[in-house]
This record gives sequence, C-alpha cells and structure tokens, in this order.
Amino acid sequence: MGDWTFFSNYGHVLVCLARNRQARLRDVATEVGITERAVQKIVRDLQDAGFLTVTKQGRCNRYHINRRRSLRHDLESHCTVGKLLALLAKPARTGTVEISEAAVVELAGVEMSGQPAPAQEEAVPSPPAPAADIKRERSELRAREEAQKKEEKSAPVDTRQQGSLF
Repeated sequence: MGDWTFFSNYGHVLVCLARNRQARLRDVATEVGITERAVQKIVRDLQDAGFLTVTKQGRCNRYHINRRRSLRHDLESHCTVGKLLALLAKPARTGTVEISEAAVVELAGVEMSGQPAPAQEEAVPSPPAPAADIKRERSELRAREEAQKKEEKSAPVDTRQQGSLF
C-alpha cells in the first residue's frame, strides 16, 4: 500500500489549526509530518486566499478560519470550509459536543450524494454547531477586551508610588 492520503498538506494544516487555534506552527508541522517552513508557507497561502486570519496576542499567534469560504476546486465549490471541518476536525478542548455525520447532513440540508436530505419525522434537538460556539466565544472575548480597555482608561494613575527614572 502506498503512502498517499486523500487530503493535501493544506487540508491537514487547516484541520490542525481548527482543532487548536493557538497551536505553534512547530507542533502543526510535527503533526502533519512536514517541515515548519512548509507550514509557514501554507499558512501564508491560506491567509492570502482569505481562508485564514492570523492575529498576534503577546508573543503567540491566534488563527481564525473563515468557515463560510467555499472550497476552491469546482468539484467541491458547493461545500464550505465549515462543513468540511465539521466532518474532520474534532475539537481539542473539553466539554464540547462532537457532531455526527447525520447532524452535519441535517445542518447542511444535503446528503453526501448532493440530494436534499429527507425530512426528519421526529423533532430531535441537534447539538450546537461549532461555528456558533466560536462566534459566542469571540463575542465574549471582545466584550472582555472592551471592558478591560475602558477600565484602563478610567483608572487614575498614582504617581506617588512611581520612582524617578533619573
């Protein structure tokens, strides 16, 4: 048996970053089985194509994947990155709900064959989509950052405790 896979290194890097938005590129390289320099090039290409946004937090990078972006090839362009990652990327954090293939089909409204999904007879509550969790976390983070900025601006500075620099 050969050592080929169904996905390219670009797909593997995207799955690794979807699992852990704070991953070091060195760790991604080890997991994918390629060099760190190759991962850097892939991240740069994904960023240039609009699939990935890289933000700096202190000394670390954070990666945000544009899950609404359609896949690039004509054969897969009907599918979004979010749908692909819902099938492949199991979240690394604890306390999250795994989404089954049936739930993905229900969320997408499309069978794997491209035909509309059959209507469900029973109303079964489906687990929240990972994109909803990410949006909620992002909005909570923004709210905390804004509150912290307001707090820093309004806090009086006590110059008595500071020593002279000269």
